[in-house]
Amino acid sequence: MFVLYRSLLFPLFISLFLSSAFASESDHKYQRDEPVNLWVNKLGPYNNPQETYNYYSLPFCHPSSNATAAHKWGGLGEVLGGNELIDSQIDIKFQRNVDKTVFCQIDLNEAKVKQFKDAIENNYWFEFFMDDLPLWGYVGEIRPDKNGDGKHVLYTHKNIIVRYNNDQIIHVNLTQDIPKPLEVGKHLDMTYSVKWDSTNVTFGHRFDVYLDHPFFEHQIHWFSIFNSFMMVIFLTGLVSMILMRTLRNDYAKYAREDDDLESLERDVSEESGWKLVHGDVFRPPRNLVILSAVVGTGAQLALLVLLVVLLAIVGMLYVGRGAIVTTFIVCYALTSFISGYVSGGMYSRNGGKSWIKSMILTASLFPFLCFGIGFILNTIAIFYGSLAAIPFGTIVIVFVIWAFISFPLALLGTVVGRNWSGALNNPCRVKTIPRPIPEKKWYLTPSVVSLMGGLLPFGSIFIEMYFVFTSFWNYKVYYVYGFMLLVFFILIIVTVCVTIVGSYFLLNAENYHWQWTSFFSAASTAVYVYLYSIYYYYMKTKMSGFFQTSFYFGYTLMFSLGLGILCGAVGFLGSNLFVRRIYRNIKCD
Repeated sequence: MFVLYRSLLFPLFISLFLSSAFASESDHKYQRDEPVNLWVNKLGPYNNPQETYNYYSLPFCHPSSNATAAHKWGGLGEVLGGNELIDSQIDIKFQRNVDKTVFCQIDLNEAKVKQFKDAIENNYWFEFFMDDLPLWGYVGEIRPDKNGDGKHVLYTHKNIIVRYNNDQIIHVNLTQDIPKPLEVGKHLDMTYSVKWDSTNVTFGHRFDVYLDHPFFEHQIHWFSIFNSFMMVIFLTGLVSMILMRTLRNDYAKYAREDDDLESLERDVSEESGWKLVHGDVFRPPRNLVILSAVVGTGAQLALLVLLVVLLAIVGMLYVGRGAIVTTFIVCYALTSFISGYVSGGMYSRNGGKSWIKSMILTASLFPFLCFGIGFILNTIAIFYGSLAAIPFGTIVIVFVIWAFISFPLALLGTVVGRNWSGALNNPCRVKTIPRPIPEKKWYLTPSVVSLMGGLLPFGSIFIEMYFVFTSFWNYKVYYVYGFMLLVFFILIIVTVCVTIVGSYFLLNAENYHWQWTSFFSAASTAVYVYLYSIYYYYMKTKMSGFFQTSFYFGYTLMFSLGLGILCGAVGFLGSNLFVRRIYRNIKCD
């Protein structure tokens, strides 16, 4: 059975990855007069990036209406990104200039005029591809007439300028001209021209023109990294100083010999501290199966982000359409073993018994959260007839990857984690009767500690969130993954430091329910990210309509859930190491 799975899934896996990560029709090399395909992709309102439709959803004419246009499937990530490439059937040959030529004609009737006018009023743009290089343009514009009223005009001429180096296409550019008014009964000739120019730019640098270097490498970006780095140094130094000084005093007090027993009893009766809850601090948390699942999933997501960012740095994944999405799905499936291993070990160490529930929840928690949100968004996209709707076949492929790769690896990881790292090794024994938790001031309650814990981690990634959001929602190509790697490490360090401090204060208040508190104090970073996304939507974008609003907040909710689970797991694991360390050095009854 394993051999069968491997023989069937491995080629599928490789093809899904390579088709997007190394996007290529062939080898990107052409002979003179060899046909070059111009692919039409999608169009939609410029202010609503996810609201995209098939190019021919508008009544554009087709050069050969009787022929079935070829479709190009570029990979799983391309489809999930809402792309549908259709051969325009416009005659273009390598290094062959084309003067103004009619390729089809539009006969305007009332319905077509209304469609075009609605598109122009909503600032519709379209996207073409030639040799995997994008071209963009607007459908038309509104021009003032003699009466001062606006007149809708449609661009009818497309001038394509192609620059080449030897036998490879380096750059493509589209300009439009000859605007014609939209009037019922008119016949519009749609024309095109092609001009070829040579260039010295090499093939490896042909994508540089699409990168906004002044925006991403602005000094504020460098300053934010430096500022976050200084915050890490300050925070880690402060945490180390406070905890080392405090714990040293605590150890000195708790390590007094029996001849000073009277003084010790007086100190213990008059003071409170984390040592007093040593018999309860390792008591299994409530909802252990859920906590184990989210911690395991978060550990997997942390490794996944690190792996994808490293691959993006090495392989320039931003070049291929949907390459990042494909890489994410593939790497998620391959790293599922980690979630099972961490979850299984943690569940076993805390005496868990519902192993089937633990396995299934760990393997399906995050995918089904994403599926639930995606199902709602997909239903909306289908209702609108948008390309953002995921085809049923693509859904089946994603499910097969999860069911036959991700799910078995997570189950295997759970079994291995249970047997290899599931032995009970608590420094202190758990008492039979739980210790009552005294009432403390409001700022030492778990809810306040949890809510405040996300402020500093959010502060460390605040500026980077602006660049990431702008890339995703405002048509910019994010390529500075070196910055992202640094910010990711900074986030991890700050999150661990903050949750350690929060857990220490909680234990010092004689509250031994630190497990969920440490998770939520780190996971609350996602709450602030989502609040920032609301601010970004209203202040930094011009999005409108139910469709785009749903996709914006649906995607950001999915992103925030993943970030929250990741940070929560990192915070819990850091606090767990800290708690085990401090209780290992005291005398437990």
